[in-house]
Amino acid sequence: MDEADGMDEGVTSRTVTATHPVEVLHHRAFAFFWTAQSIRALGSAISGVAFSVLIVTVLHATAVQISVLSALSVVPYLFLGLIVGALMDRWRRQRTLMLTSIGRAVVLAAIPVLILTNTLTFWSVAIVTLILGVLVLFADSAAQPLLPRIVPRESLVMANARLGQSETVSGSAGPALGGFLFNILGAPLLFAFDALFTAVSAVLQSRIKVDEPRAIPREPGRHIGHDIAEGMRYTYRHRTLRPLALSIHTWFLGNSIVITVFAVFVLRELQLQPWEFGLALTFGGIGGFVGALVAPRIGARLGAGRAIFLARALVVVPWLALAVAPVTAASGGGVLVVLVSAVQFVYCLTMGVEDPNDTGYRQSVAPDAIQGRMNSTIRTINRVVFFFGALLAGLLATTLGYRCTIGIGAAIFVVAALIVLLSPLLAAQHGEQPTEA
Repeated sequence: MDEADGMDEGVTSRTVTATHPVEVLHHRAFAFFWTAQSIRALGSAISGVAFSVLIVTVLHATAVQISVLSALSVVPYLFLGLIVGALMDRWRRQRTLMLTSIGRAVVLAAIPVLILTNTLTFWSVAIVTLILGVLVLFADSAAQPLLPRIVPRESLVMANARLGQSETVSGSAGPALGGFLFNILGAPLLFAFDALFTAVSAVLQSRIKVDEPRAIPREPGRHIGHDIAEGMRYTYRHRTLRPLALSIHTWFLGNSIVITVFAVFVLRELQLQPWEFGLALTFGGIGGFVGALVAPRIGARLGAGRAIFLARALVVVPWLALAVAPVTAASGGGVLVVLVSAVQFVYCLTMGVEDPNDTGYRQSVAPDAIQGRMNSTIRTINRVVFFFGALLAGLLATTLGYRCTIGIGAAIFVVAALIVLLSPLLAAQHGEQPTEA
């Protein structure tokens, strides 16, 4: 696609450089894309509160039922992730994104009907959760490979940073706003508003003008299984994508361990109050926003590989500090809140820096025809790793304790950083042309 596609008049003449990236919100197509994604993220964060309240206080779900609902949101990725990724290299991604938003709006609109007709049950919520999970899978699988068709490859880091900033704001402000609106409006209207937000995002997505060439027909004898295998071979044979993928998978293993035990450790063993825990998470949101804000500059100055390595290395610090810090519940609320808040700030800061540089680089270096499969391969394996890592975390915490478990997670983060440091990925630069494996 020509770099001018999707730009406003007057923007096409600008020169995009690695050191002075053009503000991507000046691209008309990306402005529609970003606004739609931001609205969807805010609506989901708001209605997520209503979902939690309904499950716990209205349906009186058991711990097993809650775990089933959590698993249902991940199941589509485990069983359909690679298939959907292959389809995204053959389907029109913009149309898929719009249709999934319409589908999500319809499903969300059905929830108020179930509530008002007293037909809301655990199984109806389970079906809704599963359908929404499948639709979100299609939407996410279409959005990532669509982005390089909307903005110039040189602007991918900034584009992902802008998306990260809006997601951070939605994730931080959405739950608080959702709790406030739940008390005023009630669950039916809250879900109705989310359905409306999602419908608006579908309208915005329909306005995205993007050139998507038709996929080359498969050769005789080939089927979708061959497409999936080709995507996996490309990802794990590529000179820089292979270490990138392996580093991400390792990071997800460490992340699944520390995240699984973090809340239990600080609330049960350090005995933070709920409001103190919420305050610490707020600092995490601030860190994520700041990280996404500076990510394009860091990527431009250091290059993609070194920016990713910096984030991978820095994430070790907060979790190692939490594991070895000589604090207990008797240390006092002030000391504990400062420590946990700092851990969350630095942790989310590193993600804010890493995500745009990581995603922007792989979107840039992979040919358009394999974007869907490359992204779905990495995303699907990440979720498999996270699933088993969370189970491992429970075993480690039971046998070794919370601090040792968090320390093991920090050690795994070190391995993720070393994979980048000792591979060709370290010298990778943004703006590299798409390459074969």
